[in-house]
Amino acid sequence: MDGMDQEQSEPAQPLSNAEVERALGTLPGWRREEGGIRKRFRHANFRDAVAFVNQIAQLSELAGHHPDIDIRWRNVIVFLTTHEAGGATHLDLELARQIEDVE
Repeated sequence: MDGMDQEQSEPAQPLSNAEVERALGTLPGWRREEGGIRKRFRHANFRDAVAFVNQIAQLSELAGHHPDIDIRWRNVIVFLTTHEAGGATHLDLELARQIEDVE
């Protein structure tokens, strides 16, 4: 076993429905869906939508946690889940909070 394997942390645990719902109360527009959380962001135009996605990409890389992102003209739909946990975790909620700060 090399040093990298020893440094890996335990996988995130899925949050309970109550924990997710409580957190969503502080994240306007986010909703629970399909084992994660989702929000649609509307921008003035396609260029602004893509710029927003690029900012999310930077945050995601820093966090080491990557959302599913769908761009439809000026709309950006962000879906956060922790696949290995099988649902929403603290990682998803923290990234959602950071995305809110971009908006």
